[in-house]
Amino acid sequence: MYMLYNRIAAEVLSMATATTPVGQDQPTTADPPPVVFDLSQPPVIEGFAPLPRAKEENFKDKFIRKTKENPFVPIGCLGTAGALIYGLSAFRRGKTRQSQLLMRARIFAQGFTVVAIIVGVATTALKPKQ
Repeated sequence: MYMLYNRIAAEVLSMATATTPVGQDQPTTADPPPVVFDLSQPPVIEGFAPLPRAKEENFKDKFIRKTKENPFVPIGCLGTAGALIYGLSAFRRGKTRQSQLLMRARIFAQGFTVVAIIVGVATTALKPKQ
């Protein structure tokens, strides 16, 4: 580990001394001007016209759009969470039979959610592009 550190430090030092000559603070006329990147605009590439960017959608808009595309996923998630919370409260009250049934319902709801996600992905993949 110590030898690796020394080797890296020596390479960095040699690169620093090789690239910055002593007494040369100003760039020479042969050096190209530094490139300034404007991250708010796409890069200018000769012969290429970028497509306009789509409107950025926030979390709420995306959630509503995805829910409309596949409403069974949020339904399955709510069913899973409901069965879990109700089952844990039944377990805490000592109703073991009811708690076991609700944990089985939670597993069913999770399976329903996974199947809904898979069906949604498959229908999205098979949908023709616009």
